[in-house]
Amino acid sequence: MLSYDELTSPERELWDAFPEGRRVDLRAGTPEEDRVADGGRWGPERTVRAAMVAALLLGANTGQPGAVARLRLTGARISGRLDLAGAQIAHALWLEACWFEEPVNLLGASTQTLVFTGSRIPGIEADSARIEGNFSLRHCVVEGGTPTPFNRVSTALSLTDARVNGGLLLNGAKLIAPDGWALSAGGLAMEGGVFCKNGFVAYGEVRLMGARLPGTLVMQGARLEGPGPRGVALTLDNAMASSLKFSQGFTANGTVRLRGTQVTDNVTFDGAILNPPTDDGNAPALVAMHLQAVDLDLTLARPPSGTLDLRGAQVSYLHENEHSWPERAELDGFVYGSIKTTDANDERHEAVGDRESVARRVAWIRSSPGYNPQPYEQLAAWYRKAGHDDARRVLLAKQRHRRRTLSPAARAWGHLLDVTVGYGYRPWLAGVWLLALILLGTLAFYTDSPKPVKQGEGAPFQPLVYTLDLLIPIGGLGQRTAWYWSNDSLQWLAYLLIAFGWVLTTAVIAGVTRTLQKN
Repeated sequence: MLSYDELTSPERELWDAFPEGRRVDLRAGTPEEDRVADGGRWGPERTVRAAMVAALLLGANTGQPGAVARLRLTGARISGRLDLAGAQIAHALWLEACWFEEPVNLLGASTQTLVFTGSRIPGIEADSARIEGNFSLRHCVVEGGTPTPFNRVSTALSLTDARVNGGLLLNGAKLIAPDGWALSAGGLAMEGGVFCKNGFVAYGEVRLMGARLPGTLVMQGARLEGPGPRGVALTLDNAMASSLKFSQGFTANGTVRLRGTQVTDNVTFDGAILNPPTDDGNAPALVAMHLQAVDLDLTLARPPSGTLDLRGAQVSYLHENEHSWPERAELDGFVYGSIKTTDANDERHEAVGDRESVARRVAWIRSSPGYNPQPYEQLAAWYRKAGHDDARRVLLAKQRHRRRTLSPAARAWGHLLDVTVGYGYRPWLAGVWLLALILLGTLAFYTDSPKPVKQGEGAPFQPLVYTLDLLIPIGGLGQRTAWYWSNDSLQWLAYLLIAFGWVLTTAVIAGVTRTLQKN
């Protein structure tokens, strides 16, 4: 332990101020001389050894009665390595506009509030730390160094399995670990919120797998500029949170992963920009498989340039706008209770009653690779729940999509069902065909006179009744069996009308049966 005689002038000033919690300010007072980025040039008059800081935090100078001891230092160059691994620290630490020569080691430490403001730090390792208060790095620049035994890649801020009983404040901070991990915090347990806004920038992957965030993750306006080694900008797989706010210009230049994330309130990407790590259009911009949330807000600033993976996700309310859907979306198993859309006036309302919106939603279902019936059934169920008949259009689109996966014979039968009765969802088409064939037969048979099968027997020939008798395959009106044609063309027309009658009746029965079975 350092003795008082061994301390430099700024260290003695800090030693004397510590018991009363007074701040020691070593700044020169001019912007040029106080620029933290140039802190490596600061001389002895602004240098404090890291060992001295550690000694005070570990009780080298006990507090005075009636005062709260804390370490408050501004504008200092911290020389050496601040090593507090495994330490039991009973005093708060407040460092502002400081320049650290080496990384800070808080591995397994138990501390009070930690506040670093506007400082430059070459890495912080705080795995398994216990912080009884806030951990603040507002407006700091934290840079990743060489890999350690606990982080196999370069890591700027490491909080794996740490516990913070306050908030994690990263507003305006810059975490720099290109091709590494800007933040490694798998298993982080928070009591307060995690705030990464007001200019927060990360170069490298932000990792929060399995984190417990009951006080909200706020990344409004944050920029995740460089993805990590896997092309991922943000990982929240299997995390639990009260809400996730990626809005107000949030930008991710890499995949955002929310696989298996459980959110008790809302996940919002309102005004966000999602870019995949590559520009080929196949890389994922958002992976939210098995996400669970109350609200999922996808009112993006512009369409994602990569795929959107929502397979198996479950939300109560889905919010969308014209920029929500990319060219490819994977939606198999995606379940939602309601869809709300944003109009030109930025007002949100139930997205029903608009034929164009139905076509747009069917289009983003069809963008999924392969054929999956569940997305169609889910959309149709929502339309039925909302009391709109657009469910029929969705289910018709499902049958048309399914038809492409069938054998040639089945596709031909499918085309017939589509043209005649719309797979049972457009039964009025059968009436149209029936009227057209009745008109054709009546006009054609009116041009000539048939010959009776038995002379002097049967009802007089009526073109309209005769045509109806040909088209109705069951029963009879007494015309079809009583007359025949010497004109070959008209006789063949009669045969064709009989065939059309059977085909039309079969299609109607098949389509109606399909609809009734589905209902």
